[in-house]
Amino acid sequence: MSDEDAGRQRNTGEFRRERSQPQPPGRRRSSRSGRFTVPEPRVRRHRNGLVLMSVLSVLVLLASGTSWAITGWMSGSLNRFDVFGGLAEGDRPEDTGGLTFLVIGSDSRDEMSKEDQNALSVGSTPGQRSDSMMLVRLNHERDHLTVVGLPRDLWVDIPGEGDDKINAAYAYGGPQLAVQTVESVTDVRIDHYVEVDFNGFVEVVDALEGIDVCLPEAINDPKAQLDMQAGTHRVDGTEALGFARTRATARGDLDRIDRQQQVLSAMLDRAMSTETLSDPRKLTAFLDSALSSVTVDEGLDTGTINDLAYQMRHLDLENVTFAQVPIADMEHWTPRGDVALLWNEPAAREMFAAINADRPLSEPEDEPEKADEGDDEPVPSDVTLRVFNGTATPGLGAQMDDQLTTAGFDVTDEAENWSSRDVATTEIRFGPGQEQAAEYLAGTLPGSQTVEDRTLDDDLQVVIGFNYTTFEAPRVEATEAAPEEEPSAGAEPATTTAKDNICG
Repeated sequence: MSDEDAGRQRNTGEFRRERSQPQPPGRRRSSRSGRFTVPEPRVRRHRNGLVLMSVLSVLVLLASGTSWAITGWMSGSLNRFDVFGGLAEGDRPEDTGGLTFLVIGSDSRDEMSKEDQNALSVGSTPGQRSDSMMLVRLNHERDHLTVVGLPRDLWVDIPGEGDDKINAAYAYGGPQLAVQTVESVTDVRIDHYVEVDFNGFVEVVDALEGIDVCLPEAINDPKAQLDMQAGTHRVDGTEALGFARTRATARGDLDRIDRQQQVLSAMLDRAMSTETLSDPRKLTAFLDSALSSVTVDEGLDTGTINDLAYQMRHLDLENVTFAQVPIADMEHWTPRGDVALLWNEPAAREMFAAINADRPLSEPEDEPEKADEGDDEPVPSDVTLRVFNGTATPGLGAQMDDQLTTAGFDVTDEAENWSSRDVATTEIRFGPGQEQAAEYLAGTLPGSQTVEDRTLDDDLQVVIGFNYTTFEAPRVEATEAAPEEEPSAGAEPATTTAKDNICG
């Protein structure tokens, strides 16, 4: 018996899954502590994008004008599990008025055929752990969502099991222990639980006829069968799955969370901006795909979904904020000899306190005051230029190129000869708005004069004349680079909105 199997039996007695048909309201499967049964969608592994589509996009669709009659069918299509029945109320965080979803999924492939495992490049690892987690917070006013990614390798205290990676909580005790662990380390009350699988994610993206994703740099991950160049790509469900699950980048799981948040934003945007809302065929395909693979807690019933859909009717992409838990150490060696992540505890606690209080995770920045024109003298790196030799002396242009480049000026091309070889006075030629830069550059070439040339843009031109004698490199105050600061309790987490994540 593996350690994980032993841990699972210690905590729950037995963690047994079975395939479940959708249950109509009033006929729900339930479980109690000591032994529980999880309704089994076709494959028990979620991708963050699809899970949140179930929590968010379906509600957005309903709130955007879809018939209220659909909600009864929608509720009956969901698999349900009694997640909170075995949790002691006195040990849980207080209700603060907002509504928080724990978005989670296991990485079990046990119910997936070998053919599907190969097609989706997900491997055949036995057992089950939560592959990734997100907290989705709907504020008290129901007009803003905050989505916080929890890396699966966070090293935390799992109640009853001791220190381990946060994704091990699901392996030890299923959804209940996962909820209990997240509540204990964040002090945020979990109101609803959602879980989904691989195949459902692929089907939802395909029902949306693909989504657009963008990469700042190329990714080549043979394990995920992903080979994408930098830039924007339209991807189908299988490609989107590879994009969302690869960790073949410098920051590993943290980069993956960013990509999953981008995928979710793209799915939301696609669902809201295409004919999905108005075309009955597309809407049915979308809802069938989104709901048939989802397991939720028993409290997420038809009435709750109706209420949320009405309350969220004005939600748009600008009102969905994404963030990650602040990390202090990405290479923490655990006592058992593997690598985990440590979060910055003071900063993390401030983040979750803000979530509990429905405060924004980052305050809007004040518009910087514009300095009076001419107050700040340029530095060499601010000045872009090109050199021309207006004399008959060979090599003079190349010599000045070297001097200007060494001094820090941005010299765009190699020096060339000017149209005439009898320029008497060295000229600094400039376009509209570049007079200050021209005067600064002229100060390095004694005897030169500035000449406005309205055909020029931002680049300056230096035309060497016969009066040129020397170049005087400007004196620049040395500035000591500020050391990179570790996140502190007062540091605001980096955030984006769903609209920011949409590829241009």
